[in-house]
Amino acid sequence: MILLGLTGSIGMGKSTTTAMFAAHGALVWNADDAVHALYAKGGAAVEPIGQAFPGVVVDGAVDRTLLAGTLGRDDTAFKRLEAIVHPLVAAGRLADLEAGRAAGVKLAVLDIPLLFETGGDRAVDAVVVVSADPSTQRRRVLDRPGMTGERFEAILARQTPDAEKRRRADFVVDTGRGLDVARARVAEIVGIVLAPGWKRPVRTLPEAPEAPH
Repeated sequence: MILLGLTGSIGMGKSTTTAMFAAHGALVWNADDAVHALYAKGGAAVEPIGQAFPGVVVDGAVDRTLLAGTLGRDDTAFKRLEAIVHPLVAAGRLADLEAGRAAGVKLAVLDIPLLFETGGDRAVDAVVVVSADPSTQRRRVLDRPGMTGERFEAILARQTPDAEKRRRADFVVDTGRGLDVARARVAEIVGIVLAPGWKRPVRTLPEAPEAPH
């Protein structure tokens, strides 16, 4: 089974693109959905998070707002949370991929927003970056309920810049040029990686440009 890591900055169209891969029969695994399931009532992360962060579990589920407030007051809290959640996410991903292999699935797409930031790009056969021009990205994000320009900029500041993602990608899907163009690109990528004998090309990345003095 070929593993594609799919990533992209906020507002680039990752969900739309993963649906296009699913239409080609790919197994799609979403990191955010996995975390939501772990936090929900009956989720495997509820009890250990409740023990580590008293007061954040309400009605048998992790209250994300309360958890965020706790994290904001404790510099070491993120590391403690990651130590609980990351192994559970990894175990769930492994189980889903093994089930896919057993079912004969040929292609899996791992939708991981922080793929590069967490080193996940080293564990897949190729990386797909979903991208769009800055004006399209900004319009999409600011159309979301409750989103402000300040929040948008704060989110961008925590993510690897789009230009750097593109530089490190094996494939880029540009959703800013319309759905038909994106669908054609996804179909092309699927055809390439499922071709007999395909292997991820060994690439020498260009040097990043020097910062202006």
